[in-house]
This record gives sequence, C-alpha cells and structure tokens, in this order.
Amino acid sequence: MSLQAVRVSKLLSASRDEVFDAWLDPDGMREWMLPGTVKHCDVMLEPRVGGRFHIFMKSAGADYMHTGEYLVLERPSKLAFTWVSSRMDQQETLVTIELFERGDQQCELVLTHERVPADHSAKGLGVGWQRMLEHLEKRLAGKRERR
Repeated sequence: MSLQAVRVSKLLSASRDEVFDAWLDPDGMREWMLPGTVKHCDVMLEPRVGGRFHIFMKSAGADYMHTGEYLVLERPSKLAFTWVSSRMDQQETLVTIELFERGDQQCELVLTHERVPADHSAKGLGVGWQRMLEHLEKRLAGKRERR
C-alpha cells in the first residue's frame, strides 16, 4: 500500500509554551479542533508519553472518532502521537507537531501527518488541519485579550 505525508505550518502570535499547552488542554481543544463542517467535538486526553486520547467530532453530515497514543512530549518544542481515524478506516498514522520560536511572542507550528493512505485525500486532510490551526490561532488570541 502506498502512503503519503501532509505538512502544514502556521505562524502564531503566542509563545511555544502556550501553543504546546493548547495541544494538551481538552477544554480548549473542544473550541479549536473543528475541521471542515465539524461544529462540536468531545475530547479526552491522557497527556503523557504512553497516554491515550479520544476525540469525537460531530458535523452535520457525519461523526468521526479519532484515537491515538502520545509518543513524544518534549516541552516546548515537539509532540508526536499516533492518529487512528474512522475517516481512514482505522489505519494508524503519525502526527508530529514541531514548535519553533520566531521572534518575540511568536511561534511557528509545523504539523506533519505521515503514513496517510494513498486513497485518502492529502489535500483535504491538509485543509482540515489548516482550518484547525486557524481556530487555534483565534483561541490563543482570545486568551491574550482576556489577560
């Protein structure tokens, strides 16, 4: 079976610590892990190496379950986890989040999603991750304004 990788990046007006923490905050993820037409998600996390997560996304047309295991938690620069999705016939893929400092209170997030089945739309997957990162950016900006 042929596999592919998807890579997206986003410059965020937040520190690496803030962005790292956002990936381990289930309450926050409910607000930003909303790709495409997804309007609601439930999130359960065990944020430790070997810990598991469950993300249930609900959209008008379908429901999706995503599960996985944390493989790397290197604060504040890197997270990696397996990603098993009902959208990809439960095939285990790998997501790596790398965080790079880019000036005062800016962070570049580079997300690489590997081992994606060739019959799955890499473009669609990239658009979904990009949409989530846009929501993450709004959440981080909102937290700054509330300070």
